[in-house]
Amino acid sequence: MSTYVDNRHPSTEVDKYREGVKIETAEQGAPGRVTEDRIRVLPNAVLVLDGVTSRTRPPDRNGGWYASKLADELARLLNDTDPLTDLLAQAITNLVAEHDLVPGDSPSATASMVRWNADTIDALVLCDTPVVAFGQSTRVLEDTRLEDLRPDPDILRWKNEPGGYWVAEADPVAGRQALTATWRRDETRSVIALTDGVSCGVSEYGLFAWEDLEQLPLGEVLDRIREAERGDSEHRRWPRYKTHDDQAIARISFSA
Repeated sequence: MSTYVDNRHPSTEVDKYREGVKIETAEQGAPGRVTEDRIRVLPNAVLVLDGVTSRTRPPDRNGGWYASKLADELARLLNDTDPLTDLLAQAITNLVAEHDLVPGDSPSATASMVRWNADTIDALVLCDTPVVAFGQSTRVLEDTRLEDLRPDPDILRWKNEPGGYWVAEADPVAGRQALTATWRRDETRSVIALTDGVSCGVSEYGLFAWEDLEQLPLGEVLDRIREAERGDSEHRRWPRYKTHDDQAIARISFSA
């Protein structure tokens, strides 16, 4: 049975940022393990993070721990005006100071952020946690720098290095290497933010188009990905280093 959660936040809330907005989330861990993905729903923002799994780190300092700490710090810092890259860089800086994190030898996480006001929607993506906006056209904000380096057998040498890929860890420079976009709210019906355990259903498996994820029940999306992965348990159809990944997706509808 699926363990996804579908959290709906009705547009009847008095908070001015939520008027006309519906937020749905769904998440589940890979079978047999505790998820390291994290979702935070704030008055006018949604954060989706994916803690990077490490077999060498203790559970109290793994990717899930870092993703939780980073999400909490971003939620504390978030405001309506500062660039999202600055907020991410400051959050990383604060965690380094609070937990004595060392660049290159600390847990890490990918991150996406969506923040809105009455006029605009801001989005940020760092590493493989894309954000997709739907309106008259589909606009995909994705960071492919990690994927572009996959053929390198020593890919970790490129982590948080110029010309390589960037992920939230212990170097605040990574926050300012994130990709960003701003869209007009009156031209945007909805936005999704999702970890690679869900985006793989579009980019790797071809089970969906991005537009399908605007309409389908989120739990159904997660279940269909799991079913496809079980049918390819030997990784022949879709080469990958693990059968299942943690899954997290948030959908913000602005026409509710």
